[in-house]
Amino acid sequence: MTYTFQSRGQFSGRRVLVLFRRPATWLMTLMAAWWFLLAIFYAFPTLDIHVARTFFTETACGGELVTGRICGLFPYSQQWLLIILRKVFFYLPVTVAGLLLILLIRNLQHHGATYDAGATRRYSIALVSFVAGPYVLVNLVLKTISGRPRPYQTDLFGGADIFTAAGTLDGACTNNCSFISGEAAGAGWLACLIVLMPPPLRPILGPPLFAICLIPPALRISFGGHYLSDVMLGFLSSCVVYAAVATYFQMTQPEKKQ
Repeated sequence: MTYTFQSRGQFSGRRVLVLFRRPATWLMTLMAAWWFLLAIFYAFPTLDIHVARTFFTETACGGELVTGRICGLFPYSQQWLLIILRKVFFYLPVTVAGLLLILLIRNLQHHGATYDAGATRRYSIALVSFVAGPYVLVNLVLKTISGRPRPYQTDLFGGADIFTAAGTLDGACTNNCSFISGEAAGAGWLACLIVLMPPPLRPILGPPLFAICLIPPALRISFGGHYLSDVMLGFLSSCVVYAAVATYFQMTQPEKKQ
């Protein structure tokens, strides 16, 4: 009985591993996680406020005193080393996308036995997901229609606008809004590039790369530029888009070419 139980457990484990080799499985899982997180932050908006408050320093208000007015700043946003680090990470996704485009063009210049169809597919998925995710979905769509003011723009943290929860579309912001974070989306896309590594290197280089990709979201929270929900959903959005693009490529390409 013990042998049978272990055999069944091993068989089930293999089935799960095979299932998660399919991008469609990742797409459904990641999309469910995205909507679940949005529901949590929408139902408990104080989560965002509490996290942002840990990085906010309240100061005395100058000039005319207004009852209930809160003044202060996010000190980390004033540190020059962190500002430079943020700039580096701001341009890093575009730089990496440019390098992938060069690799794709070089690969397309090969013919016959030297042409790598797998590399073309992998580079194409990465580049299409970069444009569709951080650029189109996040910066052109969600950050335009969400209306959510950034933390430093709200009256809770020295601004003038009213706080709005994640997922609402009735905030005072009219352009380049807080929901969701574009820089976190770019970092999430970089994390997805772990799949471009040779399989033996993924367990070795994957965790450090993923840890580095968490730096931009952390900086955005500490700077008062985004709430926790903005960066988590922004980061995860790129993973959802990457899985969606990979699923589309898998569905539209013949099995031999895959």
